[in-house]
Amino acid sequence: MRYRTADMDDLGRLVTLYNVVAGIEGGIARIQSEITDAYVSDFLQQSLDTGLIIVAENPDNAEELIASIHGYKKGIKVFDHVLSNVTIVVHPEFRERKIGRTILTIFLEEIAHNRMDIGKVELITRESNRKAIALYQSMGFKVEGRMEMRIKTPLNTYEADIPMGWQNPNYEF
Repeated sequence: MRYRTADMDDLGRLVTLYNVVAGIEGGIARIQSEITDAYVSDFLQQSLDTGLIIVAENPDNAEELIASIHGYKKGIKVFDHVLSNVTIVVHPEFRERKIGRTILTIFLEEIAHNRMDIGKVELITRESNRKAIALYQSMGFKVEGRMEMRIKTPLNTYEADIPMGWQNPNYEF
């Protein structure tokens, strides 16, 4: 499997991946109709400009992406050391193979070793995603609160979002 930094040529492949993941319950916070070229182009460009985006290619078809992680800065001076809007997606046919852990490890190692401008990485996950919470905690993320009633489920029930943060061990606070 090949992991690499994404570029603008990956736009169509990212749209396809995000549509697949958005089509499964709990895949990501967006629904399929919200996965547009404009949405993906926006986070792709922001990640390339101020953050980081890593993708994983299908080992049997390099034209297909099977995982992605991205994050970018908010563009607000007081948060200039913070990478936010971090999103990880893994194609459902490739889950349970440690691809999420691997791509997150690559992402954090790249920040720790080559991005001294990033002191903190923030992400938010829904409370029902216990596997993700456990993964993030095992990678050094800490729970930083609880946003009650933030996610409206397809069944019209509500659940909390859990903000989590990781501090770059090589950043001088």
